[in-house]
Amino acid sequence: MQTTFKLGGDLSINRLGYGAMRLTGQPGNFGPYADWEGGKQLLRRAVELGVNFIDTAEAYGPGTNEEIIADALHPYHDDLVIATKGGIYKPAPDTIQADGSPESLRRGVEGSLQRLQRDRIDLYQLHRPDPKIPFSDSIRTLAELQQAGKIRHIGVSNVTLAQLKEAQTIAPIASIQNRYSLTDRTHEAILNYATAHNIAFIPYGSLGAHPLRRGAPLAQADGVLAQIAQTHEVGTTQIALAWLLHRAPNIVLIPGTTTISHLEDNMRTATIQLSEHELAQLNALI
Repeated sequence: MQTTFKLGGDLSINRLGYGAMRLTGQPGNFGPYADWEGGKQLLRRAVELGVNFIDTAEAYGPGTNEEIIADALHPYHDDLVIATKGGIYKPAPDTIQADGSPESLRRGVEGSLQRLQRDRIDLYQLHRPDPKIPFSDSIRTLAELQQAGKIRHIGVSNVTLAQLKEAQTIAPIASIQNRYSLTDRTHEAILNYATAHNIAFIPYGSLGAHPLRRGAPLAQADGVLAQIAQTHEVGTTQIALAWLLHRAPNIVLIPGTTTISHLEDNMRTATIQLSEHELAQLNALI
């Protein structure tokens, strides 16, 4: 199993990264993370364990998630790739609005550059299309910011296949970030297209969870997962993540956690080799 991916063709990243969203205030990922020093320790431990791809967004906090990353890791290792997202207005925990206007995206990029303490953002993703703004205008703005040297690579999130193809007519697209997991394969066609075109597919909700809810998202698959997990002497969530790494070579995982022990468990996922029989069992779950 391939353990690295060339993002945008030139940035080599380990396929098991870290999603920093949960290092924010609660509820609603709003405000600064309560255990700021603990969050910094977790981020540093992630890098020690080989994470060189960290996912964040302006909306997480908003802004404070980018700030804790910089506080913990700046000055950055040369090979550390930080992806952020913009195009969201979030004035309160329960108020999230798309704002893909050129003015918002330009302001967002400048803000992220300042908070992350970077001269150029490795990967900047449109958080979601804004129905009030022509999608092409949002992507064209990001292309202009790329040409100005503010962005290295452009990504999109929460898009349809048609929107992804439209974005490609305007600028090279290095990544797509949509919901996808063992138990939710709604975006299978987009994953297959991204695989064929060497675009990183960064699934969120990789364990089937909703970002603002708790629950048992893998319950429908627990029997098969438990059996396979027992064989490998790991937890069921590690098997669900391992399936994603086996599913396609362009999938880059960003599981999030707030504990170092859970982080270390997640990182062992990269060493799990699923057999053809086990993969067939997991593929057949839905």
